[in-house]
Amino acid sequence: MKSRQFSRTPWSVSEIGFGAWAIGGSWGDVSEADAKGAVHAALDAGMTFIDTADVYGDGRSERIIRDVLKDRGGTRPMVATKAGRRLPSQVVEGYTKENLEGWIDRSLTNLGVETLDLLQLHCPPTDVYYRPDIFDMLEDLVARGKIRFYGVSVEKVEEGLKALEYPNLVSVQVIYNIFRQRPADLFFAQAKAKNVATIIRVPLSSGMLSGKMKPDSQFAKDDHRAFNRHGEAFDMGETFSGVPYEIGLEAVERLRPLVPGGATMAQFALRWILMQDAVTVIIPGAKNKQQAEDNAASSNLAPLPADGMSEVRKIYEDLIKVHVHQRW
Repeated sequence: MKSRQFSRTPWSVSEIGFGAWAIGGSWGDVSEADAKGAVHAALDAGMTFIDTADVYGDGRSERIIRDVLKDRGGTRPMVATKAGRRLPSQVVEGYTKENLEGWIDRSLTNLGVETLDLLQLHCPPTDVYYRPDIFDMLEDLVARGKIRFYGVSVEKVEEGLKALEYPNLVSVQVIYNIFRQRPADLFFAQAKAKNVATIIRVPLSSGMLSGKMKPDSQFAKDDHRAFNRHGEAFDMGETFSGVPYEIGLEAVERLRPLVPGGATMAQFALRWILMQDAVTVIIPGAKNKQQAEDNAASSNLAPLPADGMSEVRKIYEDLIKVHVHQRW
C-alpha cells in the first residue's frame, strides 16, 4: 500500500483509506460481525486512514471503529470524523460553540479518545464558509486539545475553494470520480498549492462504478440508493453522484473495455482517481472483508495508459457532464 503525506500534519496516510459510512447505516443491513471484519481487513491490508461521522448509524460507525482499534492495539491509524449533520435542519445559526462542542464530546466518547485526530464540518450550508467566526471556534477547540486538526467536507467545488482561504485548514473532502470530474479543473491545483489534503469520497459513485448494477437492481428500503435518488433525504449528489441511474449504466458499459486484465471495474475506477497527484486519500466504503481487501488492491495496479484516460474523459463529456458539472 502506497502512502501520501497528509497536509501539514505528522501523518503520511495510505492512498486508499476506509470509508465507514456503510458500516454505520443507510446502505442496507450490515451485521456487526461483517462491519468489524471489514475494518480489520482494511487495516490488515495496510490502510492507515479511516473516515467516519457522528451520524453514521447514530454513532454506530464510530463505536465499531473504537472497538476494533481497542482489540488490535498497537499503532493507530489516523481517524477522521465529522460533525454538523445532527442539526434538525441545516442552518448557519445551528453552528454554535455549544453545538460544536457537544457534537465533538459525543464523538470523543464514541471513539474512546481524548482528542480527535481530524474533525471535519459535515457538508454544512454554503454560508458557513463565509463565517470566519465559525472557523475561530474550531481554532479554539484545537487550542483546548479537543481536536488536533480540522477540515471540511463539501458538496460543491466552490465551497472547497472558499474553505482553502482559511490558513489552518488541513483538508477538504470532496466527491471526485469518473462521473464527477470537475475538481480536476481548478480545485486540485489550488489545494496542492496551499498544501491542503484532499479526501476523495463517493469514489465508486455509490457502487455504480463497481459494474455490478443492472436496470432491475433492487435496494433495501433503508439504503440511500433507494430513498435518495432525487435528493429526498440529503444532497442528490451523494447518491450515484447525481447521475440518472440509466445514464450511469450506459456509461459503465462504455467503460468496461478499458478495465485492465486481472482488475475489477471498481479497482480500475479507484486507480483512475489515483492518477491525480493532488489526491491524498480515497475512502471507498466496504460492507465486508472481501470488499475492503479488493479496495486495497487497487493501490497496486499499474498506472493507466494515456489513451484510456482520454477515453474516460470522452465518456464523461458525452454522457455525464451535462448532468453534473455545473451543479456541483
